[in-house]
Parts: sequence; structure tokens; C-alpha cells
Amino acid sequence: MELADAEALGFDKGRLARIDTFLQENYIDTGRLPCAQIVVAREGRPVHYAHLGTLREDGTPMREDALFRIASMTKPVTSIAFMQLVEQCRVALEDPVTRVFPEFANLAVYAGGGGSIPFAPGSPAPPMRFVDLLTHMSGFTYGLQNRTNIDALYREHNLDFARDHLDSDGFVERLAQLPLEFAPGTGWNYSVSTDVLGIAVERLSGMRLGDYLAEHVFGPLGMTDTAFGAGDAGAERLADAYAYRPGKPPRMIDAGATSKLNRPGTFDSGGGGLVGTIADYQRFATMLANGGELDGARIVSPKTLRLMRTNHLPGGADLTEMSRSLFSESHNAGTGFGLGFAMVIDPARTLMPASEGEFYWGGAYSTAFFVDPVERVTMVFMTQLYPSSAYPIRRQLKTLIYAALSHSNA
Repeated sequence: MELADAEALGFDKGRLARIDTFLQENYIDTGRLPCAQIVVAREGRPVHYAHLGTLREDGTPMREDALFRIASMTKPVTSIAFMQLVEQCRVALEDPVTRVFPEFANLAVYAGGGGSIPFAPGSPAPPMRFVDLLTHMSGFTYGLQNRTNIDALYREHNLDFARDHLDSDGFVERLAQLPLEFAPGTGWNYSVSTDVLGIAVERLSGMRLGDYLAEHVFGPLGMTDTAFGAGDAGAERLADAYAYRPGKPPRMIDAGATSKLNRPGTFDSGGGGLVGTIADYQRFATMLANGGELDGARIVSPKTLRLMRTNHLPGGADLTEMSRSLFSESHNAGTGFGLGFAMVIDPARTLMPASEGEFYWGGAYSTAFFVDPVERVTMVFMTQLYPSSAYPIRRQLKTLIYAALSHSNA
């Protein structure tokens, strides 16, 4: 990756070099992470890049064009796609989701039961709006959270991983039969909401989600290596994926060479299904930093993006006040949530170096990105270790990056 002059863009080169040393000594050499790639940029120009570790368990070296499961870093992409349709007035944030999903007409809020006890009849849910899907305030959940009887139902129906056994219509039909965790708009819970949002893109556009993204996001941005699944290139370039084991080396859980991601799925998961390269996601992050445009391609307007990166939690609350979730890609204190992104609303409460208005997200395999519109800094980090809560690496990387900043715009 071609790098700009870090010093000219307000970074200390020696301090940026600490990032590589830290990753190598604390994560790669110790076996905590199998691999790592990171790119730091300012004003859209990369100032630091590194790739460390191995692509495969057999010792195949990491390569610059490696493909990674970006998991929930898919969510911001899907959210941008939906907002393109909002800009065209094909749908509105305040519209009830039943306008596109009549299957959800009779949703009910959980009132008890589950397991060996039949579910109690729930009270009818108030209308769910598309803004509730974008903000994770829909009342849906994820089975992987393993907190409630509703989570258990999601695991029973394998709704977190629908790629192999459901199409998008079947996913919605199954979801419509299950109770909501809470009334839409009254709480925040990390969930399949963005999968539903991706299906809304399909129904509104008449295109499969992957085809829509290829035409309206990836093509214009030059993201040539990002798609739902690894395709023909997967057997050679897709990194192995691992699972964390306390006190033991991570266990390889999905070999890149034989992964099911090398084959087409029946369902494009707008919440977590994309595979791509760090260079591609850097282009996406740069577009976000530029207010919705890159190299002459306007993806969304600056005002639309400003709306997306504004806190939409009621009364300006942060996630400590609204979250009912055990699992997400954000620290709750000082953190708000907008239309597809978390954002820093109180830097002091995060206890990390940050700028007010910085927005970000991550993925279950410990990938992450952030965009700082004040300092005009972006970061994209790739690895393949599940779950993302295994290590505080996102906090550590942010600390190292901001420690290397020698000129601040704040």
C-alpha cells in the first residue's frame, strides 16, 4: 500500500511504528491473534500500514490482498445502501416497516414463558419503524447473546446464521413468528435488525442485496474485492478463522481453503455476511470521512451522512442508559448510536483518547474501523479471531494511534 508522508500529515513516524511492535509482541508472537492488518490514514491518505502473522494455519504468510470475514462491519454498508433509497424518497425513516414487511403486522412483545413453559400471549407491539431497525431499537435480538428465552428461540431457529438454510423471505417469515424483546423504540439491543434492513433494500430495489451493493456502493467506490462470500478467489486468499480459548491457543474454526464462504449462499446477510480486503474497507471509510464521496463518486449526501452519525438514542442518552445487550462492538459509556454507527458523544466518559462525533463499528472476528471527522483520521483493522470481546485490542489501537498524532485539529 502506498503511503503518504506521515510527518507532513501531523503524525510522528516513530510513534506510529509502536503499533507494529505492539501487535507483533503482544498478539502475534504470543499466538493470541493469527494475523493482523492495519491501515491508518489522515485526509484520506494512508500514513501507516502493516500486515503481520499468517494467512493459514499451515504457516502461509499473510498477504496484502487477503480476504477477511468482516462480519458486523457489513452493517454500516447495508445502512448506507438503505439511506440511498431514503434519499430517493422510496422509503422514509418514519415509515412503519409493515409498508415493506406485511409479515410483521402482528408482532407481539414478550410476556413470559419459554423453555419447558409455553410462551405467554404477548401484548401487541406498537408499530416498528425503519429508524428502529437502523438504531437497533426494534426489539429483535441475536441468539448468540444467550441471555433470554427469546435468544434461545433464535438459536433454535438458527437465525443468526441463516445463509445455508433460509432465503430472505423465509428469514422474515420465521422472525415474524417470534416475540420481540421489548416494544420498538424503548430499548437498545444488538440484533438481526440490519439483516431485516438488507431485505428491505432487496424488496424496495428489486435486486438481491449483493447485486445492489455491487452496483450502487462497491462499483462506484472501486471496492473490487468485497462481496457476500469469497467466491472463486476464496480458496487462495481467504484467511483462516479462529475461536478464542481461555488459557489455550485459539482453535481454527473455518479454514479459508475449504470454507462454505467459497460457495454461494441462499441469503445475503446485511448484518454480517460480507468478505473483503482491508484496502476495500479503507476506501469505504475514506468515503465516510469525506462526507459521502470518494474520487468523484457520491454515495450519499453530506447531510444524509451527518444524520447517520448523530446520536438517535432518546433524550441524547448513551448506551449505558439504553442498552439491554451483552454483545456489541462498542463501549457503552459516552457512546451513542445513530443510523448504522456508534459514535462518541462524551470523550471523557469513554476513558479513551477520542473526538466528539467520532463514529465507528466492528465485527465479531475482532475487525474494527473508526472515522474521526475532527482530526480527519481513519483506521481499519483486520484479523480473524472470534469473539471480538476476547481482547481490548480496539482500545489499545486507538490509544496508540492518537498517541502518534503530533498535530491536532481540536
